[in-house]
Amino acid sequence: MSEVPEYVLPLVVRIERAAPPARTDALETSARAVLTLLGDERARGDGEWAEVVRGWEDARIRKVVRRARGAEWRRAEALPGITVTGKTAEVRVFPPVPLDGWPKDLAKLQVSGTELDDPEPPRPADPGTPVLWLNPELTMSAGKTMAQTGHGAQLAWWALPEEARTTWRAAGYPLSVRTAAPTDWPRLTASGLPVVHDAGFTEIAPGPTVAVEGGEHFAPLGRLRRA
Repeated sequence: MSEVPEYVLPLVVRIERAAPPARTDALETSARAVLTLLGDERARGDGEWAEVVRGWEDARIRKVVRRARGAEWRRAEALPGITVTGKTAEVRVFPPVPLDGWPKDLAKLQVSGTELDDPEPPRPADPGTPVLWLNPELTMSAGKTMAQTGHGAQLAWWALPEEARTTWRAAGYPLSVRTAAPTDWPRLTASGLPVVHDAGFTEIAPGPTVAVEGGEHFAPLGRLRRA
């Protein structure tokens, strides 16, 4: 019997030396990039990416974020995929590839040590949109965290009926990424909301990384009661 290939979802964030994106914007843009691929007609039904997407979703939904600039970014943009733009961030998502079968122009991009900062603290999250709450006890690189927010967005997508997906897609997948208050985190992870559990292969020990709280208008997954 032939082994079923293990797939990984490649994401590439554009980081130019003179104009790196803000960290929170990159985290939100990577989440929206994953949603954009999942909602794309090429990834559904009989679309040209559908078979590899199904093979990837049937396994570990692994994601790897690499960084590119200049000519590296231009070569990445020439490959089949979708570029999603935030306020300062650009992230290109590609259809899943076999773990040992990355396209050459993606395989040579740097994957570790991607670090970004926010020039100013993020504003409070919009209650109308879903919030991907980060575990306040963890310290992760920007690249690792971008993969985690992508996981959270995917769990939210899976939890929604088709009508809610369509509404969210039509609005451009609005969402926020914020770090949870330490007092809220235990409630978020015990509330029945979608929670990402990292396997602990890189950077952190196994455990919860992201909890997804629904929005009042988009992705109604449920919300915590707050005083």
